[in-house]
Amino acid sequence: MLNTMSSHKAFEGRVGFYSHESKSNQCLMKFSIFAPKEAETRPVPVLYWLSGLTCTEENFTIKANAQRFAAEHGVMLVAPDTSPRGEQVPGKGPDWDFGQGAGFYVNATEEPWKKNYQMYDYVVHELPQVIQKNFKVIPDCQSIFGHSMGGHGALVIGIRESKKYRSVSAFAPITNPAAVAWGEKAFRNYLGNDVSSWESYDACCLVKSLGYDRTILVDQGTEDQFLQTSLKPQNFEEACREAKVRLEMRYQKGYDHSYYFISTFIEDHIKFHAKFLK
Repeated sequence: MLNTMSSHKAFEGRVGFYSHESKSNQCLMKFSIFAPKEAETRPVPVLYWLSGLTCTEENFTIKANAQRFAAEHGVMLVAPDTSPRGEQVPGKGPDWDFGQGAGFYVNATEEPWKKNYQMYDYVVHELPQVIQKNFKVIPDCQSIFGHSMGGHGALVIGIRESKKYRSVSAFAPITNPAAVAWGEKAFRNYLGNDVSSWESYDACCLVKSLGYDRTILVDQGTEDQFLQTSLKPQNFEEACREAKVRLEMRYQKGYDHSYYFISTFIEDHIKFHAKFLK
């Protein structure tokens, strides 16, 4: 059952915040939607956004100024929370880069995480079913993008599920999580010590093993404080070259990791996806 927490008119469409009991994560999950005016009368394409560390379903919806451009293209935006939450869910502690708020969009296999941290299945399977059941959308017309940890999730899902998603893009993604501290911490806890199991959630490994037959768009700020330590865009560039995958890697001079960066270039990304969704 879907619970409407709030609803607001915006750009002749509506922004809504919703909650439901998730079978995948066995807890209450929240997400936001922007439904363009067209969705009142006919099914529309869907663009899924995955947010980064510490974020919820609210950050993108409030800060990115994306609704204006989604309205122009008649595209629905869906932004889920970044991880399971609740008193019964492990990971509610001082670590901002692990646990609640840092689900990393994986299906955890290790205790105590595997009961609740099934974010890959939630995003790829459960959430689209909820959207299709409750809103006017075209089921086979969806794309995905995200930021930072969510950029990692978008790249992984877009590459692994290339038949489900028509396009993928990212802002400042963690492109090679198996090779950086953020990813290593999350993967070792969620997936265990077998490093080979991490490769199925690492965009650099996936693009080399699976390939990709469309262009991938990535924007990266040159003044991003996490650029060299955690994001490693150069690793993804090299992986795409090796796999002969078309990558449009745009280094944006002077921009950092914030939503000021995202809001500046969000129009380009929505236009990029709209071409595939139409």
